[in-house]
Order: sequence, then structure tokens, then C-alpha cells
Amino acid sequence: MPVEALASAAAGTTTMEITVSKFELLRELTATQGVVERKTTIPILSNYLFEAAGDKLSLTATDLDLSLRTSCSAKVKKEGSCTIPARKLYDYVRLLPDADITIKLLENHWVSIRCGRSNTKMVGMAKANFPSLPAFPTAGAMNIPAQVLRGLIAKTGFAIANEESRYTLNGALMVLKPESITMVATDGHRLAHIERHGEKFDGISGELKTLVPKKAMDELKTLLDSTDAESIEFAKDESTLFFRIGPRLLTSRQLTGQFPNFEAVLPKDNNKSITLHGEDLGSAIARVAQFADERSRAVRLKLENGELKLSASSAEMGESEDSIETDYKGETLTIGFNAQYIIDFLKAIGNGDVKLELKDAQSAGQLRPAESEDYKYRYIVMPMRI
Repeated sequence: MPVEALASAAAGTTTMEITVSKFELLRELTATQGVVERKTTIPILSNYLFEAAGDKLSLTATDLDLSLRTSCSAKVKKEGSCTIPARKLYDYVRLLPDADITIKLLENHWVSIRCGRSNTKMVGMAKANFPSLPAFPTAGAMNIPAQVLRGLIAKTGFAIANEESRYTLNGALMVLKPESITMVATDGHRLAHIERHGEKFDGISGELKTLVPKKAMDELKTLLDSTDAESIEFAKDESTLFFRIGPRLLTSRQLTGQFPNFEAVLPKDNNKSITLHGEDLGSAIARVAQFADERSRAVRLKLENGELKLSASSAEMGESEDSIETDYKGETLTIGFNAQYIIDFLKAIGNGDVKLELKDAQSAGQLRPAESEDYKYRYIVMPMRI
């Protein structure tokens, strides 16, 4: 091979030149913001991997636990790839005029970005340093209706534990059966459990249990909020979960370990039940909680004939009481709950009536929507000493 050909072959591996619309590029950069590693000790993780081939630009962002691969159409003058600092690129592209952007790889991993009269050069890094990502499994993928999954995440995600120490609680359990999908999340103080029947999942015999990490749940919710895809493809191998949402592929490291036996804590005999307007309960709790102890957020609920009294007090703030009319007839019961836990549930169900089911002051309370349409949704809250 002549020297010139060798030189151009070597250069060919490090060239890239594309033109892409600002609107399309910004849309995909925005979609990946939650995945880009902000405070990293591994500099390459703060970069995007750009790969141009055919008539599209593929973008990849990863923090090693989670990765998102997406793409947009582009005029590819020279195929190739490069890495670009993610945060800086996003902030810069947002400020560009709505016109085409030309991105070109220069020497020493520098990247030129031109748009209208703006001309910028950014310092990239060697593509070879970017971690390789697992490929979507060739077999065993299944379709999950996008809006069903979105609803399940919205109704459970807030109950996932934030403490690193409780590793298996840092995610939600998703259980797929041939005709149902269930999602459960708990932080040890409360538990959200939602089940939907009437779906068909081919290729499942028995049940398929998957622990989905909190960060993957949050990212999935964002992606599902902005998709018009009817269904998403879900697959997993030994270590990785794959969610394909339209042209975007989210991969997540699996959580290992045993999710707690949640069925054991689902209340069986909560025989004191009242139905309330969610809005009335939410407003009353929000008012009373202003006077709750700041650390415990404890609010007292007193159930007696014809009414539910809510109260809270703290030495620093004072005290507050509110009451809601009910059709309850039975013995008086006083129980304490963390106000925020109840507010989280009411936010998740939106408007509508709520059933509050209690047994006694020491047992977990159960909240559920009074009319549960296609979902069976239950929310269990441990009581507090008051």
C-alpha cells in the first residue's frame, strides 16, 4: 500500500463531518441529560460518544450503571466518530440560532462546531477511552405497552428507598406474568403495589421478576413521558436490563439481591374503612403538616363517629387541627402517619376518591383509590408513635 493510502486510511479512522438540524440535535441532547455523569472521577464519562454513519448521527451517554443510546438524522459528509464534553455541548447548542449545525472532527480529538456565524472548537477525548456498551439481546425480548409502564412507574417510583445502605430497596420490583404486570416499591416505611391484568406477555411461563434501579426508573419515566410509541421492548441478560423506546435504547445494570417478601406486609384484616375525597384529604393534611415536627413530619389521624380529625403540633411551631366529615360508625381510633407519605400517594393518583383502611394504632394503614379502573393499586404506610 502506498504511503499516501496508508496515511489516508489512518486519517479515515479519525475523521467525521456531519450537518444536523439544531432542533433534532437539541432534542436528543436533552433526552440524555439525566444519564450524563456530572461529578465523575472518570473524565470520559462526562462526554458523549458521537458516531456518524449512513444518514444518521448516533449519540451515547453513560455513567457505567446507566446508558442511553439515541440518534437523529444527519447529512453525513464523512463517516466517523468522536467524543464531546456533554454538559458544555448541551449548554452551547441551546444558545445557537435555529439553523443547521456542522460538526467536524479535527486533530488531537478537537471538534469544530459551526452554525450560522458562530464558530466554536471544543476539546474532546480519544474515542477508544469510551466504554463499550452491551448489545440488545437477540432473543427473549418482550413488548410492554408504553402508557401502562408509565402509569406503573408514576404510582410506585416515589416509594423507592434513597439510602444506599439498603441496596435491594434502591429499585422497584417488576413482575411479568403471562397476563399481568405488577410493580412494587418500598423504603421500609411504606410500600406501593400496583397490578394490572388483561395484558398479554408472550414467551413468559410462570413469572419473570426484575429489580429495576431507581435511576433507571426515573430515566424511563422521562423517556416514556415524551414518546408516542405504543409499546416498548424490554429484555435482559445476566447483568443488564434493556428498554427500547422508539429510536432510544436505555440500558441499566441490574440490581442483585433479594427484594423483601412484600406479600407478607400487605394488610389482610383492616376492617375500619372510610372513603374520602382525595382533594379534601390532601388539603387538610397539607395545612396541618405545616405544624408537624420537622424531622418526623408526624400527623395524627383520629377516626370517630361521623368525622376524621387531623392534627399536628410541635414546640417550635404551635399546633393545628382540621376535620373531614365521614360516614364512619365504629370505635374511635387514633393513629399517626408521616404526612409526606400520604401527600405522595395523593399526588400519584390525581383527583378522585380514596379509601383509607385501618385496623388499629399499631398496624399498617392502607390507602387505595375508591374506584380502581384497570389497576389494582394499594399503598401501605407504617404507623408512627405520636
